[in-house]
Amino acid sequence: MNTKTGFLLGASTAAHQVEGNNIHSDCWALEQMEDSSYKEPSLDAADHYNRYEEDIRLMAEAGLNAYRFSIEWARIEPEEGIYDENEIRHYESVLKCCRDNGIEPVVTMHHFSSPKWLISEGGWESEKTPEYFARYCRYVAEKLGRWMNYVCTINEANMGLQIAEVARDMMMKMGIKPQVGVKFELPEAFRAKQAKEATVFGLPEGTPVNTFLTPRSEKGDRLIMRAHEMARDAMKEICPDLKIGATFSLFDIQTEEGGEEAAEKVWRDDFSHYLPYLEKDDFIGIQNYTRKIMGKEGGLPAPEGSETTQMGYEFYPEGIGHVLSRMAKETDLPLLVTENGIATDDDTRRVEYIRRALDGVRKCREDGVPVIGYLHWSLLDNFEWQEGFSKTFGLIAVDRSSQKRTPKPSLAYLGSMKKNF
Repeated sequence: MNTKTGFLLGASTAAHQVEGNNIHSDCWALEQMEDSSYKEPSLDAADHYNRYEEDIRLMAEAGLNAYRFSIEWARIEPEEGIYDENEIRHYESVLKCCRDNGIEPVVTMHHFSSPKWLISEGGWESEKTPEYFARYCRYVAEKLGRWMNYVCTINEANMGLQIAEVARDMMMKMGIKPQVGVKFELPEAFRAKQAKEATVFGLPEGTPVNTFLTPRSEKGDRLIMRAHEMARDAMKEICPDLKIGATFSLFDIQTEEGGEEAAEKVWRDDFSHYLPYLEKDDFIGIQNYTRKIMGKEGGLPAPEGSETTQMGYEFYPEGIGHVLSRMAKETDLPLLVTENGIATDDDTRRVEYIRRALDGVRKCREDGVPVIGYLHWSLLDNFEWQEGFSKTFGLIAVDRSSQKRTPKPSLAYLGSMKKNF
């Protein structure tokens, strides 16, 4: 299937956050456990699994022409080596619905949640995982490849290292010195929690539980990129014309005097060391929400008096344009904004965020930066992982008691911006 949509302007979701009842996934298992780190379970989430037609139609009516969503590995392969044809037919229906509504699907093969069985076999620190992931991606390409043009293999491939860095910072503040480059020793409270998690996955007590969102070792980081490369190559063997890339979580890194060296290290850790793995890719997915200011002592808090979002991020929509400009200095690959948005209950601030973010994207394109699209996070108010349903990122409000959809003014505003691209 080959269509030409020009600039991709749309929105994004992730399966576990919107579909509901993702019962074979590691996230579902962790949500249900006693003393879960999740504030609440996902349950029906936004019921997008059953209501995708309405949601896609609302996008089309607003003037959007692209939708990034994830195919849930835990649905497709609920047990190792056993595939569910009913779920393949479901996602085929979603892809067809996009096509019928003039929406270009941008498919993500892995967005944080994994099959429970994968974690029981060692998860994202296991040498077997790249092969398992490539096998799943090949299967999806065989079954659904004719409906797809754009595929993101792994969402935020760098997230595990970013989480590890946050964990190291926390431990240093607690007076614990972690080792560099290995899975570091956790404080007693964390070890007790990890022991409970191990039992959820049928692992011996004390065995590390390596979900995608576990602080990652350098070995695990390399395994992630091997999984990306193997999946890309496997899908290309089936569908050579697929445009395939990975996505990365990137801050707009700025410096104050004395912070230059630290800023360069953050950028290298967050992105530039991945470049050798991306040489055969067709695009890079860029995800940005705010900036990070580096000083002599490391990361600095947001400037005093700054507006912040529900997530505690500084309101800084200019970040996406700055990141795209920096990326263009390091790679010639096309750039696709796969996430950019704001958690707020004031939709006028979302509209302002979109306005200023798209001003930056448009300027980048005028300067010759190869930006092929902008996909806002998120289409729906959804399940924000450990934060539960308390954070509202959506262009469409969802009443969880009835699952009724109410488009916010920001949805129509985003659609109206298509004329500028």
